[in-house]
Amino acid sequence: MDENIISLIAKELNISISQVKNTLELLEEGATVPFIARYRKERTKGLDEEQIRVIQENYAYQVNLAKRKEEVLARIETLGKLDDEIIKNVNACTKLSQVEDIYRPYKQKKKTRASVAIANGLQPLADTFMSFPRYFKETELDAYINENVKDREAVIQGACDIIAEKVSDDVDVRNKILDSMTNFGRIVASEKKDHEDDHKVYKMYYDYSERVNTLAPHRVMAIDRGEKEKVLNVSISFNEEYIENWVCRRFIRFTNSGTSEYVRAAILDGLKRLAYPSIERMVRSALSEKAHESSIDVFSMNLEKLLLQPPMKDKVILGFDPAFRTGCKLAVIDASGKKLTVDVIYPHQPNAKVRESEQKLVQLCNEYHVNLIAIGNGTASRESEAFVANTIKKFNLPVSYTIVSEAGASVYSASKLAIEEFPDLHVEQRSAISIARRLMDPLSELIKIDPQSIGVGQYQHDLPTARLKERLDFVVEKAVNRVGVNINTASVSLLKNVAGLNNASASSIVSYREENGKIESRTQIKKIPKIGPKAFEQAAGFLRIEDGKEPLDRTSIHPESYKATKVLLKELGLDTLDLGTQKAKDVISNCDTKQLMQDTGLDSYTLKDILDAICMPLRDYRDKYDAPLLRKDVLEIEDLHINDKLEGTVRNVVDFGAFIDIGLHEDGLVHVSKMSTKRVKHPSDVVSVGDIVTVWVYNIDQEKQKVQLTMVNPN
Repeated sequence: MDENIISLIAKELNISISQVKNTLELLEEGATVPFIARYRKERTKGLDEEQIRVIQENYAYQVNLAKRKEEVLARIETLGKLDDEIIKNVNACTKLSQVEDIYRPYKQKKKTRASVAIANGLQPLADTFMSFPRYFKETELDAYINENVKDREAVIQGACDIIAEKVSDDVDVRNKILDSMTNFGRIVASEKKDHEDDHKVYKMYYDYSERVNTLAPHRVMAIDRGEKEKVLNVSISFNEEYIENWVCRRFIRFTNSGTSEYVRAAILDGLKRLAYPSIERMVRSALSEKAHESSIDVFSMNLEKLLLQPPMKDKVILGFDPAFRTGCKLAVIDASGKKLTVDVIYPHQPNAKVRESEQKLVQLCNEYHVNLIAIGNGTASRESEAFVANTIKKFNLPVSYTIVSEAGASVYSASKLAIEEFPDLHVEQRSAISIARRLMDPLSELIKIDPQSIGVGQYQHDLPTARLKERLDFVVEKAVNRVGVNINTASVSLLKNVAGLNNASASSIVSYREENGKIESRTQIKKIPKIGPKAFEQAAGFLRIEDGKEPLDRTSIHPESYKATKVLLKELGLDTLDLGTQKAKDVISNCDTKQLMQDTGLDSYTLKDILDAICMPLRDYRDKYDAPLLRKDVLEIEDLHINDKLEGTVRNVVDFGAFIDIGLHEDGLVHVSKMSTKRVKHPSDVVSVGDIVTVWVYNIDQEKQKVQLTMVNPN
């Protein structure tokens, strides 16, 4: 383990060296991120999952960087070009791209104009040009003419090509251009001729210019996409004259030399043909990479909040999958998520069997004592909402409804998993069940779908697939382990995301359950095939057993702490039957934690977590978030007026604002500038997916059927 890298990471994250070192040691020992975050707080001093992930990624990057530095220095040494200056510059690099820039002049290049000129024997002439002799006769060029270099003009061109490449590869020159483009340059976008942008998606970028260092990530991605779709021309403008004068002063030692004009021409060629395009690609690539990371951050944050939406417990839910021609598919599930019935109604055009549809909906609600209706937000969603709201009102049903995102529902419905679960149902019927279950327990249902199909990001199809998947998988794992799972009811999809488990061990748990019945204790988990000692250590605390033999098995307390917990309970005058009682809460609120640490040998972090679990053994991490907003009536855009006050649900958070479901056909947009009276750096600092927020109508566009909202009270 490299001490220098550890110090660097500690400084960058503003944490202690021991925190970084201990975290890396735990990871090397095979501990998972959720396990470290939850059960090794005394070693990390309370680092959370995100901090542990960053340490893990940063260390891997720094190790690769150190390895690449060694490789580059070794290769330059084999060329006999290594000196103290190069060693110093390479060791000072903090990015792989900086190392590659230093290595650039020494790298074995593909065939270039300069390499051809060198092969044709023109290096000595290029050296002569760069020595700036006072007098240089053109007849000296004749010595270099051969079968490959036919005349004086070709000789000069070849020598200049060598100089141009030398200038372009110079580290100081490249850094100067990079600084100029990055800190003083402007991204310039313009409309391409004969493009296809019928809906004027990129209209704002048809004549656009902005400083490179102020360009927001979502604008970078919009410009990138517009360029990729051949709608936009994009370039970086900067002070080329300043750069050219600076480089000429750097390389031309004697302006009155007989070769200075050749060198000047070579410098300008090297800058315009080689250096500028190369650095521009580098700057654009860095902008895109930063924008991708920002977009992945937003996607990850939105996904996490979506997964952690509170479940609607103890409710009978009717899932409503809207459609026009093929009819609306209905599915009723009980409080455990079990399918009770499926049906179809045709309340919309072209069939419009409104009365028959009303009667069937009322019948289902009454027969199965439905509490909630979950309406998917796809095609015909708002028409279906109006139908449901009217039916509730007309027949005075004791039912509420809410709109549920159905992103990815069709992906799940056609999946192997859905077919195995409901082999006798059609795809649309499975989709209606999925929509209902998303309201009942979002985490358990959404976990079955590839996170990239859930659609709570921006420009997600432009993002690097592997990196996006890696981050989203991390979010899923983090969410599952923060909540914990009931080992006796959890699906393979849920179990495989528990720390220490994978698809094989999760499937083994389900098979064991089916063969042996209910798992009675955490100790019994050790008997399950494919669950070794390490897997048990990592997973046990996240696997809950309700109504088992050991009361502590239903809590988040890890089995490794059971002995200490029982000593602790005895010290407090309690036992395991007191878990979650008012007596336990009263005793713990008045206890001396320092004394308890001495008596039990527990560290402060573990003691606090155990005391919390004793007070609230069944606490659900998701309870701290807003429950879904339930409605009984529908809203039309014609009903709205400027400054109307509304409640809505945050459906998506992007770099420029948030989309709020206020009950209209289209979600309303709160621009980041309308989120607070103070400057908001990013919308995620104010709102998250699933939040219930109060908004006011700021602007109504009847033609486009769009509404702009504000979170700032206009009064």
